[in-house]
Amino acid sequence: MVAALGGSEERVDLDMVTRLRAEEFQRSEVRRLLHELTDVLGPRLTGSPGGLAASEWTRQELARFGLVNAHLEPFPFGRGWSYSQASLRMLTPREVPLLTVPEAWTPGTSGVLRGALVKVRVETEKDFDTYKGKLAGKVVLLEEVRDPRLPERTVEGPEVKRYTEETLHDLGRYEAPTLRLDFRARGQRRVRFRKALGAFLAAEKALATISASSYDQGIFGVQARGNWEKDGGSDGIPGVVVTTDTYGMLSRLVADGKNVEIEVEVAARFHAEGDHSNNTIAEIPGTDKKGEIVMAGAHLDSWHSGTGATDNASGCVVVLEAARLLKALGVKPKRTIRIALWTGEEQGLLGSYYYVKDHFASRPETTDPAQKAFPEPNRDDTWPLQLKPEHAKLAAYFNIDNGSGKIRGVYAQGNAAVRPIFEAWLEPFHDLGATTVTLRDTRGTDHLSYDRVGLPGFQFIQDELDYNSRTHHTNLDDYEHARPEDLEQAAIILASFLYDAAMRPEPLPRKPLPTAPPVEEKKKDGVEEGGRERARESGR
Repeated sequence: MVAALGGSEERVDLDMVTRLRAEEFQRSEVRRLLHELTDVLGPRLTGSPGGLAASEWTRQELARFGLVNAHLEPFPFGRGWSYSQASLRMLTPREVPLLTVPEAWTPGTSGVLRGALVKVRVETEKDFDTYKGKLAGKVVLLEEVRDPRLPERTVEGPEVKRYTEETLHDLGRYEAPTLRLDFRARGQRRVRFRKALGAFLAAEKALATISASSYDQGIFGVQARGNWEKDGGSDGIPGVVVTTDTYGMLSRLVADGKNVEIEVEVAARFHAEGDHSNNTIAEIPGTDKKGEIVMAGAHLDSWHSGTGATDNASGCVVVLEAARLLKALGVKPKRTIRIALWTGEEQGLLGSYYYVKDHFASRPETTDPAQKAFPEPNRDDTWPLQLKPEHAKLAAYFNIDNGSGKIRGVYAQGNAAVRPIFEAWLEPFHDLGATTVTLRDTRGTDHLSYDRVGLPGFQFIQDELDYNSRTHHTNLDDYEHARPEDLEQAAIILASFLYDAAMRPEPLPRKPLPTAPPVEEKKKDGVEEGGRERARESGR
């Protein structure tokens, strides 16, 4: 049965909706896929042995499902990194083992290091002069103490959150965009400062750094300090993270004038094969419109303190399962359906950036020496935009990357023309909780690589659950914090969206192509160069 739904002329194949539901709820492979990606393959840091193995495993799974042309598309990266052991002990004024996790791409210690603990306050490169000649042989506390008991540091409301009808209604109301911080510029400043700080500490012959977790309540929020770029400058010195409680204790002891001796050991190594990373690509061939493409994607890479279940094995499982559903039902889409699992997302949407550059649109090489110091995907945009033939062939791209919660709707990314279309596509899933189309846009996921060059790229609205309160980039990002039943719902909806986009007479409407902004002096965003933002910040 094909019906016009959503108060528009958009037609939806309700028989296909019924078949998708039956296949998923009766023969789901969500739990198996999630177990393999998290418990078996484990952390999937970009360029690491685990990350490269995960890309190959997903390629094999897509081929097993029956997709064609399942292959890996490499892109330039830098260095892989992994660690096998990390330990931290306080030896004086009392002996106690301290729980710790190393920061990614930190060099190993080549054995046990011992040194006195000191605290520094370095917020800009100008602060380096204060500590010249004072850090040799020392273990360095890098930041100010955060009190986890302060109201602004505690979780407001329940730690596991779902949208209500009221909050979804509010999300559906469009609000005029306000002035945004320049996240790319802020990221560039952080990178510059991180590299400068690492080089300074190495030159001063400090032994190691200790940083506080980006989360409170005993949770380890850990990302990177070292350089993943092959020619990224100094490797710096070993860096580890402790909980905010442990960090507070160490800081108070130092402030009290106590002689605090620390012992640290990190077994870590760089991997030359990380000079590239891979995107996993596979297709369900189209029929009479096979030259046109509908895509779905999620990022496969993760951080190393957990197993990357909610960020973003969950999204990958939804994409894999949606592809399995369509193949299991023997669909013959008019347009080719292409699946993509990206890596390098956590380093700045690298995989999707290079894929879009290779297939859809590119930009002139920058002539700014300061910009050339950054990896290409992290540089400012250059103009004019140079479109490739495939740019005209992409009907839509759908992304999954907001944890393991149910799909509750979709961000239309400011594209008013797709709103009635998406409303019609969602109507058969109102009983599963997916009801909302908002013209608001959202940041921080791989759909931005498409939107950045004028392609119709979209991210779904998902229940937050404990993604922002406990699991995002933490040691709690594991199978136990994922919701397989929610992923089953999401897989059905994604499969239906792919089918609807592949079968409709026309591609989805597009926004106007982006154009170069007016030449004007860049406004400062109020953050000093080198200022430290919390790793939990929404942008990557």
